[in-house]
Amino acid sequence: MSRLTAKFAALKAARRTALIPFITAGDPDPDFTLPALRALVEAGADIIEIGVPFSDPMADGPVIQRASERALEHKMSLRRTLDLVKKFREGDTDTPVVIMGYLNPIEAMGYAAFIEKAATAGVDGVLTVDMPPEESAELLGLLKNAGIDPIFLLAPNSSEQRIRKMGQLGHGYLYYVALKGVTGAGHLDLNDVEHKLAEIRSLTTLPLAVGFGVKNATTAAALGHFAEAVVVGSALVSRIEAAGNDTAKALADISELIGSMRSALDAPAVPAA
Repeated sequence: MSRLTAKFAALKAARRTALIPFITAGDPDPDFTLPALRALVEAGADIIEIGVPFSDPMADGPVIQRASERALEHKMSLRRTLDLVKKFREGDTDTPVVIMGYLNPIEAMGYAAFIEKAATAGVDGVLTVDMPPEESAELLGLLKNAGIDPIFLLAPNSSEQRIRKMGQLGHGYLYYVALKGVTGAGHLDLNDVEHKLAEIRSLTTLPLAVGFGVKNATTAAALGHFAEAVVVGSALVSRIEAAGNDTAKALADISELIGSMRSALDAPAVPAA
């Protein structure tokens, strides 16, 4: 059983929703990422998504685009991101870590070299935003052999056929993009999200994580009523950006946000009047 599968099983048994923060490796500088990961776990994160900075992050909005730019200025790379995961693992063997990014850096490193280094570092899942399932067989085979879960994205307009395919190929969880557009854009229609998740759940047994548009504890708690996991990215990265070079403030601010979301997700439901 993978670390992700075990984590979701434990959370289900405890009737808790997974909280999955996303930050970009190397933003605002490489020395910040490791203490940030530890702070997020201490504040209540169940799973961590680490973004690999990329020069053309087409699925990301301005906030995460700027994070990639800051990280790339410090020469952050896929290789250095995996090195950070390895250092994180020295003090945490429980929290699942998912690498999230684009296919180009993986292809540049080479599939076999990437998988070997990711497995050695302790990576649990890989989400490549721009890898269509029709072209994923080689990478999926290597990931499976290494015990690393491939994570796939689903969108509001994903067809029944595509949902079934993603459910068959994916492992760990499926990531539902709750908004049409890029990260950090728009406002969620919770009714639409709930109805779409019900449709997806009828076609797959994988846990469902909802991301894009999760800005605060209230939204996270609302999503927690019908999703197995809530992902928060741009709201965190915005706080890191706003703190500038004040590392202590950045750590305090992201811890406060995750802590508030954790408390909201764990709060007992209030009966309707």
